[in-house]
Amino acid sequence: MKFSVNWLRELVDLPENPEEIAELLTRAGVETENIERRGAKIDDVIVSQITASSRHPNAYRLSVCEVDDGSGMKRQIVCGATNYKVGDKVPLALPGTKLPNGTEIRKSELRGVESEGMLCSAIELGLGSDAAGLLILSPEAKVGAPISQLFPSDTILDVEITPNRGDLLSHFGLAREIAALTDNKLRSRPRDAKIAFRKTGVTISSTSECPFFSARKINNVKVGPSPQWLRAKIESVDIRSINNIVDISNFVMLELGQPTHAFDADKLCGDINVRVARDGEQFLALDGKTYSLKPDNCVVADQERTVGIGGVMGGEETGVTESTKNVLLEAAYFLPASVRRTARELNLPSDASYRFERGVDPEMVLRASQRATELIYEIAGGIPAKEINIAGKTPANPPDVSLSYEKCNRVVGIPIKPQIIDEILTHFGLRKMSAAKTTKWKIPSYRRDLERDVDLIEEVVRAYGAEKIPGSDRSRFTPSSAADRAHDLEWAMRERLVARGLFEARTSKLIPRNTSAFSEGALELRNPLSEDHAALRPSLIGGLLGVLERNINAGAESVAIFEIGRAFIPPSGKEERHLAILLCGNVTTAPDWRSQVKRGLDLFDLKGALGAVVPNLSFRSGEFPDLALAIEVWSGDQMIGFGGQLSAAKSSAAGPVLVAELHADLLLAPDESAKKFRELEKFPAIVRDIAMIVPEEISHSKILHAIENPRDPLLESVELFDLFTKKIESSRKSLAYRLTYRDRSRTLTSEEVNAAHAKIRERLRSDLGAELRE
Repeated sequence: MKFSVNWLRELVDLPENPEEIAELLTRAGVETENIERRGAKIDDVIVSQITASSRHPNAYRLSVCEVDDGSGMKRQIVCGATNYKVGDKVPLALPGTKLPNGTEIRKSELRGVESEGMLCSAIELGLGSDAAGLLILSPEAKVGAPISQLFPSDTILDVEITPNRGDLLSHFGLAREIAALTDNKLRSRPRDAKIAFRKTGVTISSTSECPFFSARKINNVKVGPSPQWLRAKIESVDIRSINNIVDISNFVMLELGQPTHAFDADKLCGDINVRVARDGEQFLALDGKTYSLKPDNCVVADQERTVGIGGVMGGEETGVTESTKNVLLEAAYFLPASVRRTARELNLPSDASYRFERGVDPEMVLRASQRATELIYEIAGGIPAKEINIAGKTPANPPDVSLSYEKCNRVVGIPIKPQIIDEILTHFGLRKMSAAKTTKWKIPSYRRDLERDVDLIEEVVRAYGAEKIPGSDRSRFTPSSAADRAHDLEWAMRERLVARGLFEARTSKLIPRNTSAFSEGALELRNPLSEDHAALRPSLIGGLLGVLERNINAGAESVAIFEIGRAFIPPSGKEERHLAILLCGNVTTAPDWRSQVKRGLDLFDLKGALGAVVPNLSFRSGEFPDLALAIEVWSGDQMIGFGGQLSAAKSSAAGPVLVAELHADLLLAPDESAKKFRELEKFPAIVRDIAMIVPEEISHSKILHAIENPRDPLLESVELFDLFTKKIESSRKSLAYRLTYRDRSRTLTSEEVNAAHAKIRERLRSDLGAELRE
């Protein structure tokens, strides 16, 4: 939220330097994200008044304005904005002016029409972020006066307010926090609402959504532009001025943190009733859109229709316009959960819902109504009713919290005097109810986040200063746990896959409700945030296919990605850690100078990637929906996943898409983490080759099994280095293997190796019927 430093200074004494204010708040856990200096200190930008306007003869979207700059002469300005009318006062940048964005204004021709300056928007003058049209000034502004007289320099703090600190969503709330942190006093506080109550005219049918509602009639208002001081206040924090009644409502919200809403009283039919919406009830909101409501949406209604969505937004049919004569001012307390649910269901966030969702101060409801009423009387000449209509009752104050000074010192780590603790908590608005080693504190209505003694200790630390607490070394050796070893193995798995040229992807655990590849039976959420995040993923491959789609659209020729994450297995939703791999495209994205032929990624590349992380890897034929070529992935004698080539209908990729998904928890067993050191070999190896012709149906794994079982103690490794099928009779193939022999304690003789090699050759002949080539 944005705060004006000038506005804050009206409420509390501040450090002179805005950076000191930001540092003070950040140290107290209220982070200041940005400091922006504003103000119209621009030479040759003055107040002008539009006296005539006509369409540009050569440009449909431009108009030609005649403006009075106070010099007695009329100026002709070509303008592209449409939000003005004749008689409005707007900023005029004269020729020679240099704007904050670097634009230098010159006398020029635009589409054949001379323009003697430029009419400016708020963003062009550095006075806000509104670029939708011209900055319409107050009617009170003096023509010809420098714009700096209307917009004095100011500093804007962009403060990140955590969800539990709804009490800081106003200038008064932040000033109260600064006063507590600096031991200063507030210069002013909102006055109590001393007015008679009338329990008629308003009813609450849904107290579970709205415990308290008030409405006050104000007659004979004069709707018009706001005075300059009011416009400057709300526009300093990027709230656009609409009219004096709406601006007063926004001003009170920014000042006190309590949203209010003004209805055109003459457009209401009968009494007000706060109820839940009817299923499918239509509502035209102030943003000009029609919303279909649900039975769990809280609405404000008259006797005929809905006139507002409780805590979110009012309706266009009963909004305040220039013809409004009488208004009904609403101030209410809506439960945060109800407002949050409604705003998200309708995708309708607002400044009001932002505050109600985080919790407003119940004691501020009538004070804000009184403050808005006084301003409407002062600015718009309205005559307020002597009574205010109310229904329900405000929530009770938070329960008292007990605090032990001994526990405070123990948690903080240093002794803090009880007197200092008492002063800090008192400055934050708490009231001490009992005096003893364990004290009881009354929590103010605006601090519902203070529920336990540790919450009070946190307040003490925030004000005392965490920087005053010396650090201590409490580190000690802790033995590695199974979780630690699994974490290390997971990172090692990532490193191996990255080393093979794959990139890690991170996709959402929430997927759309509609059925797609690898998402059948997905467990649906009861209250999803959106239709794109409505179910828990049963597989990681669906997310990787989305990554593939985006990369293809971006022009990628090769995609090799993996993800390690949680999957939720239907129907119980059991969590499992999975590893998914996706390969698509060419091995290299560009031809190599040594070879102009591109090779596409295939099942063997997938096997190579899996081999980097799966011990004793083997494939077996399988059947899986969505896969045209399906395999089961085995580690030793345990099936750990599946893979294969994706069916063409499941992807928009031009070439084959290879996928695999493994149960990673089975690969990350703690006993797999033990590593044994083996010194470098001291004695030389002897290599022998075996070339053979075998039937086509005999697989590489069968040949390896025949070579290695029983394994000769001298055999160190076996490697396939050649496969040949041409010029060989059909259904047969030629393979060549390189066998490495070594003894770790001595140098082998040729006779020993020849004997071991002969046994293997004989097994190949007898077990597989291999025809050995000499």
